[in-house]
Amino acid sequence: MKTIESEITGDFLTVLAAQNRSPEIPESADVYGWLVGDWELEVCRYLDVDVTSRTVIGEVHAGWVLEGHAIQDVWFYPRPSDRAGGQEKLITYGTTLRVWDSRIQAWQIMWINPLRNHYEKQIGRKVGKDVVQIGARPDGTPTRWTFTEITSDSFHWFGEALKSDGKNWELEAEFRGRRMT
Repeated sequence: MKTIESEITGDFLTVLAAQNRSPEIPESADVYGWLVGDWELEVCRYLDVDVTSRTVIGEVHAGWVLEGHAIQDVWFYPRPSDRAGGQEKLITYGTTLRVWDSRIQAWQIMWINPLRNHYEKQIGRKVGKDVVQIGARPDGTPTRWTFTEITSDSFHWFGEALKSDGKNWELEAEFRGRRMT
């Protein structure tokens, strides 16, 4: 009998990457498979920097990993070639790991942005035609990120945080994604 250790060989990226979703994830639960690929982003952040007067361009690259049990992505903006000229406050470079959890029939999500020391856990589920991720920051602030208007070559993603009144959500960022060809 082969062990997993004897079957997995190769360099780190080869071992990490997977070609497809694991058969252990039901097709009906695959709410993130559409994200696999390379995307250009138009970014507007409202939280700490006013970018409403200009568009910041970024990218997201996503793929199946861990024998198809998870999707990992890398988000960054602005692009490295566009980071001069006072955009230092905007720089984001991080990764998300989205892992199917059959116990709760949802996706466990961890976002890591080492440039900002920002870490956030969420749970992702399909809600109607959208994908909604609910979580909280380390300080306890509830967050909600929603993928909407999802097509094979575009999406709208926006993030909100619950205001201190505990009733109203405040828009913090929006991303419009277009698949790269």
